[in-house]
Amino acid sequence: MKVIVDTSIWSLALRRHTPSINPETEALRRIIEQGENIFLLGIILQEILQGVKEQAVFKSIKEHFDAFPMLEITREIYVKAAELRNHLSKNGIQVSTVDALIAAAAISNECYLFTNDKDFSYIAKHSKLKLLKIH
Repeated sequence: MKVIVDTSIWSLALRRHTPSINPETEALRRIIEQGENIFLLGIILQEILQGVKEQAVFKSIKEHFDAFPMLEITREIYVKAAELRNHLSKNGIQVSTVDALIAAAAISNECYLFTNDKDFSYIAKHSKLKLLKIH
């Protein structure tokens, strides 16, 4: 299974001030341990790193994420993101440009998206986006 893990899940897993024992982080741990193919998108990596102020922590997190391959966002995916956003808008659903891009990348690369961002559930209802469900 190919999975893109969204910023919302990584953020839960990386919190330092509160224990990160919750269903999402436990599911993330399991999919990593099971050797599932986890991919990054540049925008997700940027969102994760831009919130880290301390340089040593920034470097450590960056190095951990070096283990996950990056998916390339091609011209075709940008076009699909625009088409997806237009399609959703016609159906009365407003999503951010970044969320449309993440969804289009997941669809185009035949990946599941692991997220707890509710906006993606609306996208999935009106597209071919597959969300990873945890049990």
